[in-house]
Amino acid sequence: MMATSALEQTLRHDRLIVAIGIATVVAFSWGYLLAGAGIDMSMADMPMDPEPWTAAQAWLIFAMWWVMMIAMMVPSAAPTILLFAAIKRRQATTESPVIASWLFLAGYLVIWAGFSVVAVSLQWGLDQAGLLSGMMASTSSVIAGIILLAAGLYQLTPIKRACLRYCQSPLLFLSSYWQRGAMGALRMGLQHGGYCVGCCWFLMALLFVVGVMNLVWIAAVAIYVAFEKLLPRSEWLSRIAGVGLILVGAIVLARGLTVTASASL
Repeated sequence: MMATSALEQTLRHDRLIVAIGIATVVAFSWGYLLAGAGIDMSMADMPMDPEPWTAAQAWLIFAMWWVMMIAMMVPSAAPTILLFAAIKRRQATTESPVIASWLFLAGYLVIWAGFSVVAVSLQWGLDQAGLLSGMMASTSSVIAGIILLAAGLYQLTPIKRACLRYCQSPLLFLSSYWQRGAMGALRMGLQHGGYCVGCCWFLMALLFVVGVMNLVWIAAVAIYVAFEKLLPRSEWLSRIAGVGLILVGAIVLARGLTVTASASL
């Protein structure tokens, strides 16, 4: 009994350290976004001609996207990371559960860094084509409608369901992909990040519709992602969101095509 009690206390201690670390990372990420992510938004509503990006500007936009992904996605990944830390401790190996958990998180964040590179590339293309406003939202109803439609359709695909299944069940993921050692922890983080990107990448693309730095929508998408991953049997939520996005996308696209046809006459 005494040994069991000591183990439980150690488990709680490890989980507490990891939980505090995760909460700190998320808090700093949200603080960075609330402070403007280093971007001057004072002229966001003013029309501006596209200008070539400097290396410093590209890095700033990448940092904005990556920190945004950390703020939005890490909270919903926390249950998997905490369960990973608990299992590591119960294995009673010489490895530190806390260090292994941080390696798992590092792998997870590397995947979202890769996604951020793709998002920055897409933003650069839209910006250079003059299709983004100062708030980094699409100025084309046609493009906005296509993004909404595509995001809605993706919500209904088998790929979405398969990825969501592993994101919803930490135990399923860990039992299916468990690997030993420090590099194993890193690889597991990469794999879990891959499933999360597969689950949510189109939801992140919605930010190009409402504004990449629209904090209200960033928070709304983050809350939706948390509900979708953490609520039991949330497949119905994905389907409802998918149908809703398809309907809204169809309306926005129809309006955009109507305006485009009228302008061409």
